[in-house]
Formats: sequence, structure tokens, C-alpha cells
Amino acid sequence: MGFDTIIRGGTLVDGSGGAPYNADIGIRDGLITEIGSIGGSNGARIVDATGAIVTPGFVDLHTHYDGQVSWDSDLMPSVQHGVTTAVMGSCGVGFAPVHPEDRQKLIDLMEGVEDIPGAALAEGIQWNWTSFPEYMDALDRMPHTIDIAAQVPHDALRVFVMGQRALEQEEATAEDIVKMQSLLREAMQAGAAGFTTGRSDVHRSNSGAWTPASEATRAELNALASVLADLKSGVVQAVSDFDMERDQNRFDAEFDILEEFARSAGSQPFSLSLNQRDFWPDLWQRIMQRGEKAAKKGIAFRFQVAPRAIGVNLGLQCTFHPFMGKPSYKAISQLPLTERVKRMQDPQLKEKILAETSDRLAGDGTAVPPLADKLLAAIDKVAFKLFELGESPDYEQPMSRSLGAQAMAASRQPLDLVYDALLKDQGRALLYFPIYNYTEFSYNNVLTMMQHPLSLPGLSDGGAHVGTVCDASFPTYLLAYWTRDRSTERIPLERAVQMLSSDTATHMGYKDRGRLAAGFKADVNVIDYSNLKLKAPRMVKDLPAGGQRLLQDVEGYVATMVSGQLILEQGRLTGQRPGRVVRSA
Repeated sequence: MGFDTIIRGGTLVDGSGGAPYNADIGIRDGLITEIGSIGGSNGARIVDATGAIVTPGFVDLHTHYDGQVSWDSDLMPSVQHGVTTAVMGSCGVGFAPVHPEDRQKLIDLMEGVEDIPGAALAEGIQWNWTSFPEYMDALDRMPHTIDIAAQVPHDALRVFVMGQRALEQEEATAEDIVKMQSLLREAMQAGAAGFTTGRSDVHRSNSGAWTPASEATRAELNALASVLADLKSGVVQAVSDFDMERDQNRFDAEFDILEEFARSAGSQPFSLSLNQRDFWPDLWQRIMQRGEKAAKKGIAFRFQVAPRAIGVNLGLQCTFHPFMGKPSYKAISQLPLTERVKRMQDPQLKEKILAETSDRLAGDGTAVPPLADKLLAAIDKVAFKLFELGESPDYEQPMSRSLGAQAMAASRQPLDLVYDALLKDQGRALLYFPIYNYTEFSYNNVLTMMQHPLSLPGLSDGGAHVGTVCDASFPTYLLAYWTRDRSTERIPLERAVQMLSSDTATHMGYKDRGRLAAGFKADVNVIDYSNLKLKAPRMVKDLPAGGQRLLQDVEGYVATMVSGQLILEQGRLTGQRPGRVVRSA
């Protein structure tokens, strides 16, 4: 049999979890048709994988490209990090279904919850849809580098049916619920990937209002999940902070709601975000215990976990930094970066800024969470969790390397050192603040979460929080750090690849991807594993309306293929866009 492409000479890590082995891969008509020793070429394109590993393309369960996907064919940064299928619509936020008069409401939600510039969304989103099936059709008419799957977001569904009542947190009536069920059924029958909801007190709209679905009743949640059970299609996903209170009774009450929600989806998979939070350090363990009990009851309960801390980058170009509330800084905050840095280098201005009390950032009319003000008020303590990333970012540093510890050793005030650190690299330096998953200043708990049999890699938030994070690099980090670079306990390479490909594809119900095997879709990565390396995040201005976002470059991806077409070669996009909307059964 002839081939369109032959990947030759690589070490296959095939997604099964089995040991790596040497073999060639023959590809024809977008599918893997042969694996073994393939001689000759017969005109096929040859991808030289000598000295490299060859893996299935990665399936990212948790992204927020819902708006970007309507104007951007490339879908960076995920495409740079081996992702060949991105699942959108996470956390209950998205842009369909939508009435024309409600478009700005959904923009405000996404800007507040996911830190995506509202001006970029307003200018960039095409809005050539009203219903969810129309949304998927519109996306499918626009080729992309990678495949995309769209989940139905609870907030958009609620606003579509209830209008202003949804924004005011009114309880859905029986009639409202029936209408939402009908729309969800229509979307699922058109191929939507699933249904998601958000129950986080941290998530706010750009005006500071609660998200529409954050306090939805059991009746509403269960009725919507039952649609997936009836159709036997799709996944269900939720995020909750359990009311941000260290109260076991409130925790149990909230988990009961989530468990009943998951049970109402029947045999369809359910996933819940899982991380460790400083204010309640063992909450993640309690969530795992309740999840294990739910699984024993026959509920398809899974956790989405991250391979590193859930944190933010602080910088003069970023959404947040410790001086943004200082009156003297606010007076120069609109100046270009170069001029701002020049002003801040003045010792007198520095002394003035350091001496000032920060203005309040959170409150009515803003999406800034109250946590921001609490952190600024305790900046001397927070500095012991602030780290300089450098050009080769280290995300697991001991407290002794924090800016707080450095300041103490030098007999300086922590904020003084933080000030100087932010001015490095002409004001482009970033400080890393690991908010979640770093209570003990190590990733031992993260390892426990990742190795749990109910866990799946997720929470990359690709396309979101663009002014503070670039966690779309999670797949690269999992491969480079957890299988190769970590000095203590690691994850076997074959298991990490299985987590990123087969495990996630199986969770989504995809039987055509996630493995290197004959008959599977030719979504493939060729990776120079020995030289796989993350660079420091960098700010770029490439969004509509002049919006900016963080990207994180990487070395080591020799080639990435989607449906047999080469979309990335030696880290550069080729211009090929074979990606399409993935429609569930």
C-alpha cells in the first residue's frame, strides 16, 4: 500500500502505556495505516524522527478558545505544545446559544471569569450564529490548525432562556428548565461535546456580578444532566470552590449537589476541578475521598488536575502586579512600558510608591476578586511565595529562593526587592505566584493528584487568563519536567503520554484518536525529547483591538500532524489547517 507520509526512525510512545519501541508509521488519507519497518517511499513525504519520540497528538480537556476560535485559525499557544484536539466551553462560560442583544453580557462574563480582554472579544468574535448548532456549523466552516470540540456552557444557556433574570441569580422556573433542556438536547444531537457549569464564588463578570449559573438549584442541574443520560452522549464538567469557607457541613452540602448532578448524567463521564488551596490545605483530599465514594456507587466520577501550581505571572505588562493599586503608580500606569520603567527607576518615585497604601482593587463594578486586596495587604508574607522565573522557568522552587527569603537574607523589605525585580529586562520580567497546589512548597501533593486512578490531566485554560498565565504549556511541562527533569519522584514517560492522549480521548468518548495504531486518526507529535525545553512566558500584542496575551515558546517539537497533515515543523506553523469541529455521537 502506498502512503502519503512516512514517519521514519522514531521511538514510538504509542499512548497505550506500554514500553516505547522503535518503528515507522505509514499514513494515508489522514489515518495511520501501518506501523512497523517500512521500506522505500514511493513518493511519500518522509518525516525523519531519528533520535526523537513519536506520540499521539494530545487532547486538552479544558480550554477557553470559545471566542478566539471564531477569528483565529492558528489557536496558539496550544498548537505549540502538542495539542491536536482542544475541548472548549469549560466552567460554564461561552458564547452560544446567544440572542444578539445578549452578546455583550457574555463578553462581560468571559472577560471577568477568564481574563480575556473584552475589547478583543467584541472586535474579534464573528457572531454568525444564534443557536448552539449554528455556532458549531460556523466554526466548522473556518479551518483551524487543530480539532476543536465545543461543550454547552450553562451560563450562556441560562441567559438565552432567562435573560436578565439569569444575571440577577433568579431561580429557574419549571418552564425555564424545560426550555433549557430542549436547547441542550438540540445541541447534543448536533454533536456538542457535553455540558459544563461553574459554581465558583471567585468567578465574576467584568462588572463584579456573580456568574448566572453559580447558584443553580439541584432541580435545574439534575434536569440538564439527565439530557445527556437520555441521549447517552457527551461529558459533564463542573468547577466549584465549595463556598470558599472552611466548613465541613457546607462542603458536604455542596458535594452532595455535585454528586447528584453527576449521577443524573447516567453513565456519561463527569469531571470536577481539583487543586490544593492554602486556606483549607486538606480540602483536596476530602474531595478525592468523596469522589472515590461516588465512583464506588457507579458514578463515572473523575478529577481534572494540573501538573503544576495554579498560579499567576505578575509583571508591569500583566493584569496584576503588587503596585497597581499604589496612587503614584496609577498616575503613570497608562504610559508606554519604556517610559514607565524610566520613571520607576527614579529613587524618589520608588520611595514614594513603596511608602503608599494601595487603593482597593476589588469591589462592586470590578471583576477583581477580594483575594487580590488581601494579598496586597499581606505582601510581606506573600513575597515568600513570589519567585523569579528566568529564561528557563523553574516552577518548583524552594521557599529559600523566594523574593521574601532573599529580602530577609539581605536585610531588605520584601516589597523593595519585588520592585527591583519587576524592573528587570526593561520591565518585561515576570514573577511567579503559585496560588494553588503549592502550600508545602513542593509538588508532592500534585504528584498524588496526578497518580490517582480517577484523575485526568486538565485545567490548562488554553486561551484564558491571557494577562496572567500561559498554562496551555501544561502538556510540555508534564513531559519535560515530570518524566525527565524532576530530581525526585517522576512519572514514567509512557504513562505521561498515555495521560495526555489515550486517557483524555477515552474520557471524551473519542475512539478515533489518542493512540498510535492502525486505523486511528493520524494526529501525531514527533518530539526531540532530550532537548524539549520551555521558555519563559512573553507578552505579545496580537489580539483584536490591540489586546495582549502571554505566550510561552518551546523547543523540541520536530513535527505535529493533524489528520495526516503537517501543521507544525521545527516549532513553526506550516500554514496547513486541517482542524475541524469534533462532533460527539
